[in-house]
Amino acid sequence: MQRVLILGATSAIAAEVARLHAKRGDRLHLVGRKEDKLARVVSLCAGATVTSAVADFAKLDANEAVVEKAIETLGGIDRVLIAHGDLGNQLESERSFAEAESILRTNFLSVVSLLIPLANRMEAQQSGTIGVITSVAGDRGRPRNYTYGAAKGGLGIYLQGLRTRLYPAGVKVTTLKLGPVDTPMTHDHRKHLLFGKPAPVAESIVRAMDEGVAEAYVPSFWAAIMPVVKNTPERLFQKLPFLSGR
Repeated sequence: MQRVLILGATSAIAAEVARLHAKRGDRLHLVGRKEDKLARVVSLCAGATVTSAVADFAKLDANEAVVEKAIETLGGIDRVLIAHGDLGNQLESERSFAEAESILRTNFLSVVSLLIPLANRMEAQQSGTIGVITSVAGDRGRPRNYTYGAAKGGLGIYLQGLRTRLYPAGVKVTTLKLGPVDTPMTHDHRKHLLFGKPAPVAESIVRAMDEGVAEAYVPSFWAAIMPVVKNTPERLFQKLPFLSGR
């Protein structure tokens, strides 16, 4: 049995991850922003030992206490998944710093504010696994989502450094680069064949963390697609609407 903390547990993907850990008999502590949604996720984990707490990760100064309380409730920690995020409004972020700051706070700063106490705890205990959901959007800036992509890209660099820092302590850090997934966060996006589904995406996340993979593209076919997107020369990139369009 592992003691598993899921931050941002009310997302469709995180809820599926919680369900998988519950089936294993792991002890879970779920943290999310809305109590009613948390209650629904807890109900998916019937039969397991599950506790929950409400928190708003945008309140950066409160996040260390959120982590400390979660670990105290679990009686220690073996694994954590940080799963929250928000696409925000790209067009608005180009005109309003408040919107840009909100996207950066949600997708980068709030995650770092959680990772610092988590990493310090796991480094001290010389064990643990940290998984963080990022995005393929962080691999290259594109007009349709570059504010969100910048936050996820910065987070990816942060996780690279954290992974190497924690390596001597035996702590594993897995960067989970998700492609678009058919969830409420993307409800107004036109769906296509590259959209993943929450249940198989969650299975891939759990498997990557089990194996201690450093970086995992989820679904895995993005590992073949993104090198092309990343390495296309900018002059050509800008002339290809399917890459550079809105």
